[in-house]
Amino acid sequence: MTTHTVPPKKSRQHVTAGIASLMGTTIEWYDFFIYGAAAALVFNKIFFPDIDPLTGTLAAFGTYAVGFFARPLGGIIFGHYGDRIGRKSMLLITLFMMGIPTILIGLIPSYESIGYWAAVLLVAMRFLQGIAVGGEWGGAVLMAVEHAPEGKKGLFGSLPQTGVAPGLILSSLAMSAVSQLPEDQMLSWGWRIPFLASVVLLGVGWFIRVKVAESPDFEAMKEKGAKVEIPLFEVCRNYPREVFTVIGARLAEVTWFFTVVTFALAYATETLAVDRQVMLHATTWGATLALFTMPIFGMLGDRLGHRRIFVIGMLSLIVFAPVFFYLLGTGQTGAITLAMVVAIGLVYSCLYGPQGSLFSNQFPAEVRYTGISLAVQVSAALGGGLAPVVATWLLRQNDGNPSYVVWYLVGLGVLAVGSACAMHRIAPTRVEPIKAQGVVKTGRANA
Repeated sequence: MTTHTVPPKKSRQHVTAGIASLMGTTIEWYDFFIYGAAAALVFNKIFFPDIDPLTGTLAAFGTYAVGFFARPLGGIIFGHYGDRIGRKSMLLITLFMMGIPTILIGLIPSYESIGYWAAVLLVAMRFLQGIAVGGEWGGAVLMAVEHAPEGKKGLFGSLPQTGVAPGLILSSLAMSAVSQLPEDQMLSWGWRIPFLASVVLLGVGWFIRVKVAESPDFEAMKEKGAKVEIPLFEVCRNYPREVFTVIGARLAEVTWFFTVVTFALAYATETLAVDRQVMLHATTWGATLALFTMPIFGMLGDRLGHRRIFVIGMLSLIVFAPVFFYLLGTGQTGAITLAMVVAIGLVYSCLYGPQGSLFSNQFPAEVRYTGISLAVQVSAALGGGLAPVVATWLLRQNDGNPSYVVWYLVGLGVLAVGSACAMHRIAPTRVEPIKAQGVVKTGRANA
């Protein structure tokens, strides 16, 4: 009886888990990206109107960075309970922690109404968003990868990554639609609509995620009694190399992405006087291509090696970074669209598609949620959180010339190639836990 019922169940569950991961991360990234677009286009005027435009943009990006600096804390908290209690419950909690602050941001009064308290509330909501995303990514990736059949872990691991594309498409379309309103209406109430609309996505995400079964790797670990008491301590003690290689590898990717979709939006509209509709439409086209190319790069990782595909993407970043800013500098719609399509749909997808499986392979199941969450979210804080701020500062230091920004990206790209080459090809393993005096002691086998 068991032999007849188990295979269909597994088939349904890995498909359901993949779809749920894709839909869930779509919703979470919509919430995160809509803030980035608003920070680039309107927040400096609504929450920081008393300072000059460039400094106001820096202030807006400063509130944007708060969400990134909260992400490692979210990774540690949800990683701990994800390794101790289960992956699924953490994903349901993070979904609400992301969606509710997004809705509340759409209700915050402007600076003119409550003064600097508006910025304080904005920072508080952004902090909660950061905590949620910090716990979301690791759980979504693991639910997809750990449910996936052998030989398809790259494909299914790319599905939560692919959620970035529709999230970016939806946020760009939403902001593009309200940007067509007259300026006074856009600044008074129009910008709030994309934030308030998140309530619909929140309901859809909950409906989908509640149907997914717990990760089979976690269930197997629970049955063996192999849980780790404090996963963070074990990761820091036994897997520092893995943490640092993931941080080093991802730093350039996350910096590249948020330089392209956030800094470039402000740079093109304010410094180059490009119409914001041109930038938002170009971003949408790039994200649309990424919706297809990310799973393709995940599948190529299954065939050719996830590390190899990631390194190819990083070399592409190093080569394309100066070309990207050159194309933006032309001010021509076609060139700008080409720049965004290649930057997001090809370069970024080649980096991001294979990451789910590649990074999961750096840690054993018992501490995998904590390990990948800690490493990925630290790199997100250093790269994504600082990318718009650092890039804007470098632009100011070079009198509006983006060459310093290019060198910044290239330097991180070289670091990432070296880090990726130092990664494991297969996941390290832990020895069976040894119980002594009521404490679980663990060891580690060579990778």
